[in-house]
Amino acid sequence: MLFSQGFIPTLREDPKSAECMSHKLMLKSGLLFMVSSGIYVYLPLGLKILRRIEAIIRRRMDEEGARELFMSALQPIEIWKQTGRDKDLEEVMIKFKDRRGRELCLGPTHEEEITEIAKRYIFSYKQMPLILYQIQTKFRDETRPRFGLIRSCEFIMKDAYSFDADDVGLDASYNRMFRAYRNIFKDVGLQIIITEADPSSMGGSFSHEFMVPAEVGEDLLYFCNKCNRYFPKGNKCEVCENDLIEKRTIEVGHIFKLGTKYSSAQKAYFLNKKGEKKPIIMGCYGIGVSRLLPAIIEQNYDDKGIIWPKGVSGFDATLVLLEREDKFLYNEAKKMYDILIKGGFDILFDEREEPAGVKFHDAYLIGNPFIIIIGRKYKEHKKFEVEVRRNGEKHLFTSQELLNFLNKEYDIR
Repeated sequence: MLFSQGFIPTLREDPKSAECMSHKLMLKSGLLFMVSSGIYVYLPLGLKILRRIEAIIRRRMDEEGARELFMSALQPIEIWKQTGRDKDLEEVMIKFKDRRGRELCLGPTHEEEITEIAKRYIFSYKQMPLILYQIQTKFRDETRPRFGLIRSCEFIMKDAYSFDADDVGLDASYNRMFRAYRNIFKDVGLQIIITEADPSSMGGSFSHEFMVPAEVGEDLLYFCNKCNRYFPKGNKCEVCENDLIEKRTIEVGHIFKLGTKYSSAQKAYFLNKKGEKKPIIMGCYGIGVSRLLPAIIEQNYDDKGIIWPKGVSGFDATLVLLEREDKFLYNEAKKMYDILIKGGFDILFDEREEPAGVKFHDAYLIGNPFIIIIGRKYKEHKKFEVEVRRNGEKHLFTSQELLNFLNKEYDIR
């Protein structure tokens, strides 16, 4: 893509509204536009990165046999009253009445609605195990939206739900989702901590949280140097008597064994092998998709800008053309750009009529994994300068060497 046609409105100065490093860099690099506190627009580059993250999630969910659907954002309050969670989540629910007087809410989560679906279509043990998932926007009337996408009023979540005939089946489904989550977080380049957690208002018997260490994290974990383990605040004294180090984390995923909490309350039954009527045994598995963007940035930045991992960057590389008025250099840059595009790479070609300082500023700020530079030195040695964004390593490559280098780095083409 040509930078001049990409609508990437980078900023020179730090935005005053930014509350943390990831928030600052997302606004500054033209990923987001802040409509109001806790409400954001994904600009084209931000949306592109979001879609790459979603693609990773879909691939890992699909390979574990999960099937995607898309539920409604509007939900009738009646289904929430069946489980009593209309009261549990009353403070964050955005509720209203339509013109016919029906009480509705914008879904803060979808356990009740998916249970209604299961109630309608699952009748026999032969239809299970089954895992359904969606990637969808949730809405919560947060008391204090903060830190950009880390805590916002509308956010994108991947929520999955498993349906099984017995606890053995639930264990198997839970383990499949646990494996999928570990793979997802590895694929997006995150270092995570996995802890057992309190199911809280979700209900159920057992859960795991997936946490990202970050200075702006709102959750606390305690680390023991002696036993090399992390403990949630609630049970740290029960399991470890050593001196513990407090660490702040961002929750990016949570999985639960729900059991029959929702199926019993909403009368979602099936017939087992003996012909007995039993409540469906459920699990729930959530990832904060939009929260992954700031979480990744909090672990991957320097004083120049974002350093995106290769799996989620907006582009595979940025091609920076210096001396824009030089027709020879432009033609050589355009030729290299076409070769890379034909080779299957997604390249951001900065061919703007801007000073070199502006182009380098934006290349570092946006943070694509590799910066390819062509300027007057190219006339001397006919080689492109390539800088590795993560560590600053620099190479000189001919066009064929550059193509070979990127092929090896991405190991896909």
